[in-house]
Amino acid sequence: MTTETGSAIEVRTATDDDWPHIVKLDSFSFGTHIVPLKASITRELAPNAHVLVATIGGQVVGVTMHYELQITVPGGALIDLPGISWVSVAATHRRRGILRTMLAEQHRRFTDAGAPMAVLTASEGGIYGRFGYGPITTEFTHKLDRRFAEFRDSAVDPGGVRLLTKEEAEQAVPAIYDRWRRQHAGALGRPAAFWRGVFADPEEGRNGASALFFLLHDDGYVSYRVRTGESMSIEVADFFAVTPGAYIALWRTLCGLDLMQTITVSDAPDALLPYLLKNPRLPQLTGSYDLLWARILDFAGVLRARSYASEIDVVLEITDDFLGQGGVFRLTSEGNGANAKCERADELPRLRISAGDLASVYFGEHRALSLAQAGRIWVPETDLLEQFDRAFATTAAPRGGMFF
Repeated sequence: MTTETGSAIEVRTATDDDWPHIVKLDSFSFGTHIVPLKASITRELAPNAHVLVATIGGQVVGVTMHYELQITVPGGALIDLPGISWVSVAATHRRRGILRTMLAEQHRRFTDAGAPMAVLTASEGGIYGRFGYGPITTEFTHKLDRRFAEFRDSAVDPGGVRLLTKEEAEQAVPAIYDRWRRQHAGALGRPAAFWRGVFADPEEGRNGASALFFLLHDDGYVSYRVRTGESMSIEVADFFAVTPGAYIALWRTLCGLDLMQTITVSDAPDALLPYLLKNPRLPQLTGSYDLLWARILDFAGVLRARSYASEIDVVLEITDDFLGQGGVFRLTSEGNGANAKCERADELPRLRISAGDLASVYFGEHRALSLAQAGRIWVPETDLLEQFDRAFATTAAPRGGMFF
């Protein structure tokens, strides 16, 4: 491909010599200076073979890379997949097709390697839809004044919470997170290098708050920072509970930190906290953001991998304007955890959906009924739409578990 000045865009695998340019480009793109620890962890997560750079006239003007991750899909199956990160294009070279050229080559390599799906965390909501990605998890941020938190009598304190040093947390926390992520659709396994960054807890990543504190239950944990000013407040970094009992015990402990005024936490939309309190309005919603986006690459394989809530038999057309990997497929399942079947079909489709919207429906984050009402799913038969919507529904909201 060429730019308007006639200089060709070259996309190639990165070398060691490229890394100073990669770090500089990412620093300017995201407005933060990359510290050596982050660069070191990133290089461990993404060896050169997983990093692509775009150059014009030998100058690095774009970068994208991926980590080797694993995601849980509805029903509990685990899928190995690439997680895209550090996507940057130099501000001096915008609107020249660099991003599309890089991502086309990156996804061609994913397809050649047999990757079933790719995920990413998007810096902006309007970028990745045109590449076949759809949002699959949403985090909701709540803030509550701890001083007024009164638990209902039915929310009996199970106890069992312990205070941990960072060194103690390093030994206990990753295993609990791994148990949690295997129970939640959309959740990613955290690589060892990622955990190394968590426990290093560099001052540059604290945004003026304290180092991490850790609360541990046998079935859950919380990590949080304390911010001081006119009052002291808690900013929760991680809150993962494998059981409702652990969730209740950890919240009771957080609310028992008497010197603190407010607690800020990100959680799922169906979190238990409002049901535990005498005043369910106390946790105030202060924001929401889409954490993970997914792009399905092997449509038939990914559709076979998950379980379905109810019976489904549909011939659907999946549109894929970016990679051209769509087509007509027949999906069948008896529901209730039974194995699904999905193959390409030479039949007239009864439902049409884009690759990105299918990813959003697949994890249960968005409902097919809503997307159809917005004109994003074509399905002329009301009964079929309702069947499709029921089959893809999940009992709990998907969770991502990891920002990368």
